[in-house]
Amino acid sequence: VAVWQLLSSQAETRLAALGARDALRLEAGLCLYGHDLDEETTPNEAGLSWVIGKSRRDPSAKNQFIGSEKVLAQLADKKLYTRLRAGLMPSAGPPAREGAIIETMDGEVVGKVTSGTMSPCLKKNISMGYINKPHNKQGTELQVVTRGKKYPAKVTKMPFVATKYYKP
Repeated sequence: VAVWQLLSSQAETRLAALGARDALRLEAGLCLYGHDLDEETTPNEAGLSWVIGKSRRDPSAKNQFIGSEKVLAQLADKKLYTRLRAGLMPSAGPPAREGAIIETMDGEVVGKVTSGTMSPCLKKNISMGYINKPHNKQGTELQVVTRGKKYPAKVTKMPFVATKYYKP
């Protein structure tokens, strides 16, 4: 309570809600469990294989983890997973939100948006989703179906905004 009173008494302090947090984490290309990550998504599909420590990558390791058989097999053979998390930048229309379908320009469904918003830093709509290979390549022209209409979008590099994390 004392910390809140101190902070709230400062003229520079402004409240920020989950929408602000969500926009900033999406600009940084970070995942949110329940949206961009779930029990069906592997670290390899999400582009997070770096979180698997070297000691855990050995199939004969003493400390196996839940799903290690599948995850380690995918690390050894990238053909075992067919979709990857990628950034999308729609060039028109409203933000492509969670659940929006991602299609090729010919109408073939190749993925689904997991997060999307208007980027306060870029002043553009940005989205993240899982896109089937090989359509996940940077620069690929796709379209997103938002509110029943199709809008052009381009697969783009993440993070959308360069990060400046403090690294001691």
